[in-house]
Amino acid sequence: MEGQACIHQRGKIQVRGRFSPSNDVTLFRGDCLSLLKSIPDEEAQLVVTSPPYNVGKTYEEKLTIEEYVCKQKLVIAECVRSVKPGGSICWQIGHYVNGHQQVIPLDLLFHPLFANYERSHDIRLRNRIVWHFEHGLNCKNRFSGRHETILWYTKGDDYTFNLDSVRVPQKYPGKKAYKGPRKGDFSSHPLGKNPGDVWVFPNVKSNHVEKTVHPCQFPVELPERLVLALTNTGDLVVDPYIGVGATAVAALIHGRRAAGADVSLDYVNIARQRVREAAHGKLRYRSRLTPVFVPPPNTKLTTSPFALVANGQSRAISQAP
Repeated sequence: MEGQACIHQRGKIQVRGRFSPSNDVTLFRGDCLSLLKSIPDEEAQLVVTSPPYNVGKTYEEKLTIEEYVCKQKLVIAECVRSVKPGGSICWQIGHYVNGHQQVIPLDLLFHPLFANYERSHDIRLRNRIVWHFEHGLNCKNRFSGRHETILWYTKGDDYTFNLDSVRVPQKYPGKKAYKGPRKGDFSSHPLGKNPGDVWVFPNVKSNHVEKTVHPCQFPVELPERLVLALTNTGDLVVDPYIGVGATAVAALIHGRRAAGADVSLDYVNIARQRVREAAHGKLRYRSRLTPVFVPPPNTKLTTSPFALVANGQSRAISQAP
């Protein structure tokens, strides 16, 4: 990858605890507001984060939903201030469950906080992206949650969007136009298709190659797609709730700078180690565009019994009950 090649050529990176525009990576241990206030106006090209969901995790303070929204309002204000015109803010959230087991989608609470800046800072919602995954908490009294959302906002109408950097394989790459002036020509984009606003890749569970001690860890692939699409080489990517450093890793391997904060010293130390491993090409992470699951071929589970009979083989087919 281009960014990774740049890192290897430089040999070493600057990882500091206090923000400076000259840092390759800033990993601040403490409240994210302290880090954000140290970043100059319009310094960041991208803010991408997943804030605490106020569900009582060890790294968060349990608040009333009203207190939670008020605190997030302060964080969002600093993010809007620090993002440059043409930059983006991506807020990845799930849902909050109250004492009555009522589900409250957090994006419904967050959007008005961003919409407040539409006139003053030209903040515009470009996509509400659904991230779908197959595994998670198994519910007994409602359908199990298997998606979260990413709200993508831009600062202004002239913004960075590198679609070609994040295209995915075409479903029918050999498809040809059947009418019109391009009849007979291949109709698919040669670099692949737009990934759309529903993203399917695994969340980080116990058997995930990236798993650490963090209970709600970002997979690198999620911020990586946003970094590639919404920034250019050398840009600053900020994650106010950086956890164990997935956003910093995604930025670093593609030649961007990164800054983030976490209140947990353990998480910051893990993030620092992962960043250094990424800088030397030694970090294990799920590569972009890896299929979610590829079943082994030619097994009794992946070979249709109907196909066997059609081919003249004497294999009985069980009658469905």
